Formats: sequence, structure tokens, C-alpha cells
Amino acid sequence: MLSTKESEIEEAREKGIELEFHPDVKATFLSFLPLRTISRFWGFLTSVEYPIWLRPHVYNAWARAFHSNLEEAALPLEEYASLRHFFVRTLKEGCRPIDSDPCCLISPVDGTVLRFGELKEAGAMIEQVKGFSYSVSSLLGAKSFLPMTACENIQQESGGEDKSMGDETQKSWWRVSLASPKVRAISPESPMKGLFYCVIYLKPGDYHRIHSPVDWNVLVRRHFSGRLYPLNERAMRTIRNLYVENERVVLEGQWQEGYMAMAAIGATNIGSIELFVERTLHTNRPRKKLLHSEPPEERVYEPEGNGIMLKKGDEVGAFNMGSTVVLVFQAPVSSANERMPSDFKFCIERGDRIRMGEALGRWHDA
Repeated sequence: MLSTKESEIEEAREKGIELEFHPDVKATFLSFLPLRTISRFWGFLTSVEYPIWLRPHVYNAWARAFHSNLEEAALPLEEYASLRHFFVRTLKEGCRPIDSDPCCLISPVDGTVLRFGELKEAGAMIEQVKGFSYSVSSLLGAKSFLPMTACENIQQESGGEDKSMGDETQKSWWRVSLASPKVRAISPESPMKGLFYCVIYLKPGDYHRIHSPVDWNVLVRRHFSGRLYPLNERAMRTIRNLYVENERVVLEGQWQEGYMAMAAIGATNIGSIELFVERTLHTNRPRKKLLHSEPPEERVYEPEGNGIMLKKGDEVGAFNMGSTVVLVFQAPVSSANERMPSDFKFCIERGDRIRMGEALGRWHDA
């Protein structure tokens, strides 16, 4: 049951009323709790196998509490040995049709759209709630090869140094971006690329698997062993840098329109983030260091080949329960002063419920 205050917050969000950042005592208290240990204990409990006769009763009770659609489950309820097995269940074939439009980017998860937009300014920031924003580079990591915004590209085109094509062919796309992101000139004939983002929140009753939003080449995986604060509405309003503080797994790479990054963010009782493209990755491990500022663990896929190629709709990973996914990507735009029908446009609204495979945005070939 939601408290009166939480009910008011939920009603305000559903009506589209903007909530402001306002830290409180309870948020401070959370920092003293052993949330990682609590989450590991919850992981142990969810891995306990139930007797076959009990399983349907447990999962039906869960579905009633969190509004899960059990008719979509690929297997009979008796075949899910544990809650964890049930959480990461697959769906019946055809439950999530993938939008086949080649000029379309799809939602990687089932969830609620919290934020989306274009990152136009230097030092790109994403709004957490009204009155507080967090840095995209902090979310993705200091070593991220996050590209410039379209506005910065125009400035660098007029004042930046030229870089020979020979140098670029000697290095991979991401190494060039990392080594010298401010000197890559763009010819007048080259299409502009805007930098966009989208934040999607998964409730505990949602389908928990994460899929590929586009055809892309994953080059780098970065694992931040952070905190495990909750990611609900109250936490967003009261905890600074919530997504940057929490444990997360970031994938970076390239798709047909340029840069692509997807961050899967953990939360209380959701310390386990599985990557199907890297089964050996283990999250929510006991901390090796007491300092919260330890650098992320990074794996570069490229030296082992050409990265990991994913098709639109491919399974990438899964959460235990629900959490949040943040996408940051380039997409076609024209000049900042004159937008064209061919530009990328979101086809969602804040607060929309979206299902994996449905379009987040579209553009048209110029």
C-alpha cells in the first residue's frame, strides 16, 4: 500500500505535474543502510526453489500485487522453479513485435518513459527532476567516447583543426573519438548528427529483459560498482545524482547513425544485472574498496574481433525485478536553426507506458 504522500506524488506524475528536487532526512538515512548486502540477501531468497504445487500461487500473488500479465509467459507457471527464474522469464513468441522500419529506434524494455530529449549544450546534462540534473559523461564514465553535440560540431567545423583521413583509417572509430573528439571536421555535405537521450523506468511487474534498440556494434562494456539506492519517484526527488551513484552496466558502440550507449542501472534488491552477451559478468559483488570513487571495470570487445554485433530486438540482458535504462544516441538532424522533415523525432510523451519493440522515435532518409 502506498502512503498518502506517495499516492499524491503518483497522481501528480500521472497528471504531468512537474515535481521538484527536494532532499529530505529519509534520503540521507538510506546512505547508512547496507543496501548492497540487503540486495544480495534478497537475491538469495529469490533463488530458493519452490515446491511445484506452490509455484502458481506465489506467482499469481506477485502478478496481482504488481500487475504482471501472466498470459504472456512462455512457460506454464509450474516450470518456474524460483522467483528469480520467474522475474527473467521469456515471453510467448509474437508478444512483442519489433517495429521493422529501418529509420526507427525501438524501446529496449517494457516501462514508463520518464525523460527524453536532445542534448544541445556543451557539458551535456540530463534532468533528473525539476531543479536538478546530472552529467551524461558522469553516467557513462570518464573514458566514454561520447561525441560532441550538433551545436559543438558546427563551432568546431569553423575553428577546429583538420585531421587527415589516413590517420582515421589507422584507428578504430571509437579510438579516434576518444583520442581527439574536438578536431574531427565535418564537411558541408555530411549530414548533421544530433545527440539524444531517453530514460525508461521498469516497475517490478514489468517484463525484465533488455533488448537491443537498433542494429549496432557494441565495442565497450563498463561496470560501475556503485550504491543500490531505490529508483522510485521519491528517490528521484530526494537523492542527488541518483543514476550516477547507483551500480550500473554501460554498453557503448556504434550504429548506422553514429554513437550509441545503453546504461542499465541497478537499484535496491536489483543488484543483479545479467548480460547475455557476457555471461561471466557478475554485479553486486562485495566491495573490494571502501572508497565509493573506485574506477569502473572496463572490457573492450573490439580487440577480440569487431565488437559484438546486435540486431534490433536481440536480447542483451535482464534485471532481477525492475529498474531503469538510459539510452544516449546520435540521430540525423539538420542545422539548429532549420529543422527538416528528415530529422529524428521522438514519437512518445513523458509518462507513456511503452513496450519493448515499439518505436521511441523515427526519421526519414533525406
